[in-house]
Amino acid sequence: MALAPTRFTVIENEWIPLKDGAHLAARIWLPDEAYKVPVPAVFEFHPYRKRPASRRDESMYPAFAAAGIAGLHVDIRGSGESEGAIDGEYTPLELANATEVIAWIAAQSWCNGKVGMMGLSWSGFNALQVAVMKPPALKAVISVASSVDRYNDDIHYKNGVHLLDRFSWATIMLSIMSQAPDPEIVGERWQSMWLERLENEPFFIRDWLCHQRRDEFWKHGSICENFDDFTVPALVIAGWYDGYRNTPLKAVEGIPGKVKALIGPWVHEWPHLAHPRPRMDFVTEAVDWWSHWLRDEPNGAADISQVRAFILDGARPTVNFDHAPGYWIAKKKWHAPETRVLSLDTSCKLTTTPSQGVSGRALLRSPLDTGTAAGHWYVTSAGLEFPGDQRIDDGGSLVYESNALNEELVLLGVPSLQLVLSSDAPMANIAVRIIDVYPDGTEARVSFGLLNLAHRHSNEAPSLLIPGRDERLTICLDACGYRIAPGHKVRIALSTAYWPMMLPPPYDATLNLDLSSLTLSLPLLGDHERIDVPEPANFDPVPVSETIAPGESGRRIERDLEQGVTHYRKFSKGARNRSLVDNLVTGGDFEERWTIAANNPLSITGECRRTSILSREAWETVTNSVSTLSCTKTEWIVSEEIEAFHNGENVFSRKRSERIPRDFM
Repeated sequence: MALAPTRFTVIENEWIPLKDGAHLAARIWLPDEAYKVPVPAVFEFHPYRKRPASRRDESMYPAFAAAGIAGLHVDIRGSGESEGAIDGEYTPLELANATEVIAWIAAQSWCNGKVGMMGLSWSGFNALQVAVMKPPALKAVISVASSVDRYNDDIHYKNGVHLLDRFSWATIMLSIMSQAPDPEIVGERWQSMWLERLENEPFFIRDWLCHQRRDEFWKHGSICENFDDFTVPALVIAGWYDGYRNTPLKAVEGIPGKVKALIGPWVHEWPHLAHPRPRMDFVTEAVDWWSHWLRDEPNGAADISQVRAFILDGARPTVNFDHAPGYWIAKKKWHAPETRVLSLDTSCKLTTTPSQGVSGRALLRSPLDTGTAAGHWYVTSAGLEFPGDQRIDDGGSLVYESNALNEELVLLGVPSLQLVLSSDAPMANIAVRIIDVYPDGTEARVSFGLLNLAHRHSNEAPSLLIPGRDERLTICLDACGYRIAPGHKVRIALSTAYWPMMLPPPYDATLNLDLSSLTLSLPLLGDHERIDVPEPANFDPVPVSETIAPGESGRRIERDLEQGVTHYRKFSKGARNRSLVDNLVTGGDFEERWTIAANNPLSITGECRRTSILSREAWETVTNSVSTLSCTKTEWIVSEEIEAFHNGENVFSRKRSERIPRDFM
């Protein structure tokens, strides 16, 4: 029998025991009638602290509890108030702990024995990863902004390319995992717990750089390695403006009988809170999803279309925008899309039916600072990290375009480029962009793809190029859902640099392209249904914190013409917020700096700084984290530094550095 209670209790902290003696800290939203009539439960597991309460939690878990579904937000080992120390991302220990938590939840007298796992980003990853382990009580999953392939669709690498955002992510992790537990929860042992996690914190960037090819380190936790083991229903969600945009379609194609995919116009955020709008009434859909799969309500959740997607309709590049133009579509069953194939005619125009193809070759060697209009791979804010007008990067690229379209071209799926080329160096990168060219010349990026040419045949066994020898390539770009309007043009742009998103190899290579081989395959939307996706009734959930000091943020690009160096700076500083739930003040400052000389791939340097503050009345902890990166022709050189302060007194500091051999990148 389904419950719909209007009353529930929030348990601020519950200790969940593990077999090894450690305890994990959980915050629980529990329907008051659950001890009389047991209810299903939904579990989220990540290292970003269950307290201070966030608007994310408060916008979802109270609604779940009011609908008769218990919610648990659990700090993973060594984070928040949980005991122990973290040992990396999605490790066997983390996933084993998750299965223990699921068993503990199912065994509680208030639970009906059925558990769902849900999450955004980290907790979206481990929800999928735990599902393939088949814990008996886990019956359904919702995963947002996650990945089925940790090597090619995460923040670290992309087809063998070293992503810049991975370095800033290492600094963020260093900062987050160095935060102190809350003495209001753990009592006087807070400082010993804090020192334990500081002393045992992994050297994240070193650990990731020691695995530069697709080895067992990355295969672990990549559910694409064992799709057949995924046996529970999953709702997999992403946003077109986030780097994790490929996951829903990959999941549907790999697990067609279990996955429902949804892709909105969003950044890295929950669909009911995300930008740009339109948002989605995610909470209502989640309640329906859990109600069906965790207590057998016949509400139609099992019958939703296999793929729902927002088609971006000519979203002009801009610094910031609140609402993305476009419309929602549904495809009841997903299948490989039909394609529109474009190649070059004798005038080097992209066309579907060239009467005679182009012959000849073209040379390509981009200035190494080409790519400043790319935006970021990992996008958390609308505007600052978005791609800009692509004309900025076209100057360092080879570009080819169609004539103005006579009719609309609507895409949904994964574009690809076929190409024959050679290189004058044993290593090179290539970036490919598909661009919507407006009649006034404005250019919006539709999709892009990156490839380290040493990985042209395999991410597991890369191989050097033989200078001067032609190689036939197929480059898969990121999935897209996009309408190019009549009167617009389709442009393709190729570059050997895409900085700072893509870090360069140790050679400044020149590529020699066979233009007759260039073939662009565009996935067509095909048969579909226009649908309405309801937006949340409350567009901005009641805040659970107050701003006590506003912050500022920015992104700057500066070219030193005298020195021939380009500088990139991204920063956020000054924001301080007080939780209305537990009075905890949180704050953080962040600054990221990158430099490169346009003709020297060994000139790259990076530095990330992050300060994290937690305070309440007479108690304050501060951690300062700094990471640096540089390189030689044969090595990556990385360092990190952490300082921790309690009420102004330094209680911990550590510096460490490493020189790591470059492995085909």
